[in-house]
Amino acid sequence: MRLKDKVAIVTGGASGMGAATARRFGKEGAKVVVADMLEAEGRAVVDGINAANPGSALFLALNVTDEAGWNKVVAETEKTFGKLDILVNNAGISGSATNNLLDTELWKRVMGVNADGVFLGIAACVPAMQRNGSGSIINLSSISGVVGQTMVHMSYNASKGAVRTVTKSVAVQFGKDRIRCNSVHPGLMPPMRTSGATADPATRAKMLKSVPLGRTGEVDEVANAILFLASDEASYITGAELYVDGGYLAM
Repeated sequence: MRLKDKVAIVTGGASGMGAATARRFGKEGAKVVVADMLEAEGRAVVDGINAANPGSALFLALNVTDEAGWNKVVAETEKTFGKLDILVNNAGISGSATNNLLDTELWKRVMGVNADGVFLGIAACVPAMQRNGSGSIINLSSISGVVGQTMVHMSYNASKGAVRTVTKSVAVQFGKDRIRCNSVHPGLMPPMRTSGATADPATRAKMLKSVPLGRTGEVDEVANAILFLASDEASYITGAELYVDGGYLAM
């Protein structure tokens, strides 16, 4: 098992890439905290993990924009499982559900979840990893954090670009503590719950023309990339960007 005896927090773990990651971590021997605002869905993910390995998963309610909530999640994780090895900052919202690409309130909301939420997670978890003597942080950015796009609010590009850069900052600042930090950049994936224009079949067909592999990615393919970066197999990899995009950024 690639994560035997490791303890992980996965935000946005109730659905999509987060749920796929939590399940994969569980199969690889990790103790998993599924942190999300969707309680019913999150508990269902936890129940599935615990069915195979009783007591190995825990659901904790978390709004990633709430600093006090983050501190409670980390404290409960350490209380229940004794330590923290891995943080997956996966929770995020789309910027494509709008007809106004200059909407200032949407800017604040997307930046709050996608950028502030990642920073607050890092701020809460780094001290726990320092106590543990090591750690691995995987931040979910996007191809949108590398290039500009026409169909999404600029807050999405900006927030994912912030995630990309803060990842490198964490890698540099906390490498001395044996804490690694890397970013994963998914490309065209199944629509998010919060998706708008990018969920439209006609729009997705146009986007696929820029994907050399000619298909949409699967959430399990992202989970596989996250698993690698979380594991000791990536022990000398930090500050890196791993694209899971079917070749989109190579065009």
